[in-house]
Amino acid sequence: MRILVVDDDPAVAEVIAEAIRARGDGALVALDGSEALDLLETTAVDGVFLDLVMPGLSGLAVLARIRSRHPELPVVILSGHADEELSSEALALGALDVIKKPAVLAHLSDTLARLKRP
Repeated sequence: MRILVVDDDPAVAEVIAEAIRARGDGALVALDGSEALDLLETTAVDGVFLDLVMPGLSGLAVLARIRSRHPELPVVILSGHADEELSSEALALGALDVIKKPAVLAHLSDTLARLKRP
């Protein structure tokens, strides 16, 4: 699988990407929503790990655009700041799951397994 990791914190994005690569999957990193949307137009990916709170385009705005262009692409929301309302909104927009940071790495195997399901 190839996973797109979108996080405005380069250190966090790389830690998640390296954990994905260590499992034998591919990972691409985008540091903001615009970069992520541009990558999705030129590169096929099997799933997206998307930070919810970012400057510029928010994770919700990026998720809405992903849904309009790639309705079947699995998206997992990552956030250290998501309240229940934002989490609910992300799920309503079609997110597969919302995972709180820093628990992302602890749930990585389970989350990647969910992305592989048909």
